[in-house]
Amino acid sequence: MWHCAAVASLTFLGAAQTVTGSRHLLTTASGKRVLIDAGLFQGRKELRLRNWAPWTSGQLDAVVLTHAHIDHTGFLPRLCAQGLVRRALCTDATRDLAWLLLPDSGHLQEEEARYANRHGYSKHRPALPLYTAAQAETAARRLEGFRYDVPVEVVDGVQVTFHQAGHILGSAFLDVRADGKRILFSGDLGRYGTTLLADPDNPVQADAMLLECTYGDRTHPPEPPDHELETAILDAMKRGGPLLIPAFAIGRTQEILFLWRRLEHEGRIPRVPLFVDSPMATDATPLYLKHPEDQSAGVRSLLARNVRPLHPARLQFVRGAAESAKLLEREGFFAVIAASGMVTGGRILAHLEAHLPDPATTVLLVGYQAEETRGRRLLEGARELKLRGTVVSVRAKIVQMTGFSAHADWMEEERWLARAPSPPDRVFLVHGEPSAIEAQRARLAAKGWRVEAPQPGQEVQL
Repeated sequence: MWHCAAVASLTFLGAAQTVTGSRHLLTTASGKRVLIDAGLFQGRKELRLRNWAPWTSGQLDAVVLTHAHIDHTGFLPRLCAQGLVRRALCTDATRDLAWLLLPDSGHLQEEEARYANRHGYSKHRPALPLYTAAQAETAARRLEGFRYDVPVEVVDGVQVTFHQAGHILGSAFLDVRADGKRILFSGDLGRYGTTLLADPDNPVQADAMLLECTYGDRTHPPEPPDHELETAILDAMKRGGPLLIPAFAIGRTQEILFLWRRLEHEGRIPRVPLFVDSPMATDATPLYLKHPEDQSAGVRSLLARNVRPLHPARLQFVRGAAESAKLLEREGFFAVIAASGMVTGGRILAHLEAHLPDPATTVLLVGYQAEETRGRRLLEGARELKLRGTVVSVRAKIVQMTGFSAHADWMEEERWLARAPSPPDRVFLVHGEPSAIEAQRARLAAKGWRVEAPQPGQEVQL
């Protein structure tokens, strides 16, 4: 419903007291409505059901995306299919990745609905997808891509500038100007000195800041990720069964490939069969070589020497379903990287179904596992796991690497915040579980900052 506020306001429609479903609605004094991120809720059922809740926030003059991950973009096709989005903006690389991610999200939902209907394990008759792959393609076509550091007029009275966030390819934090206010939306902040990506830009001066808190109560281990990966590979080889790596097709998969090639090159691991069983990762990997504005100095240096930085010696990309099915019959040691990173869907499910009961199998979790996802249940020692309606026993060894995280931990966020010209007048803590948000709130409040932790659906005036 349209309304004319006396001042600009923010409504926290997602990623409030949770790490998923990022959606922040900026409403200007003149009634212009700009949604920052249009994320899909993932994880536990109560959260996933929010994707189906009626959209009560009306027509949107624009949607601005911080980056391509589905918990920041995956609701956009639903909004577009309902005719609610006038324009959608992001960086050039985010647009390229969204062309892969959004249709894949629609395809996975259609697939899940078909499977549920075939096997009768959904309570809904028939089970329906939130949106189709075709609707997702239509939404992806709507995206307008922009360069970093160039102010863009979003709608009358609202301007945005994308700045490098270093989280995944194309990720940005946003400098938004509206009604005389300057609001910084952190999106997901990356880390300093990573293998693939440039460091985050310094934060800009802001009246208000939305700060992500994924790791607000933790720090990443000091052990470099290449050491962790080397240990995991060699241990898995000794066990003799497959090494299964659930990984996001975009970002994490490419990081693993970069380090795997380096470990081979340095003679720290033998050259072993490695499969990327993901059409999306297969398509996304070349994009990392297409966008120099996002690359680390290390990647640029290798490319200048004609080294293929993302291609271990015995790497094979698996695109077709028949090839993927044949891989399930393989015996002995081999490694598979497949989405999804939290084991919520994708081809990794079939590999886990086939190999989790085997004690010789190793499962390597290489990223954040949201609460009540299958990945989190594995991490917490589940002895059985429900996969596509089948209960599978878990006898495989489960290993976690946290050094791979694409999210800044609280110390890295402190480093980033210290580079701001001065503290913002107000900080809103988002994209974190309650314990992480509370730790970050206490830390910033101790410095005298005005810090708030919004509840889902809460509206604040700026």
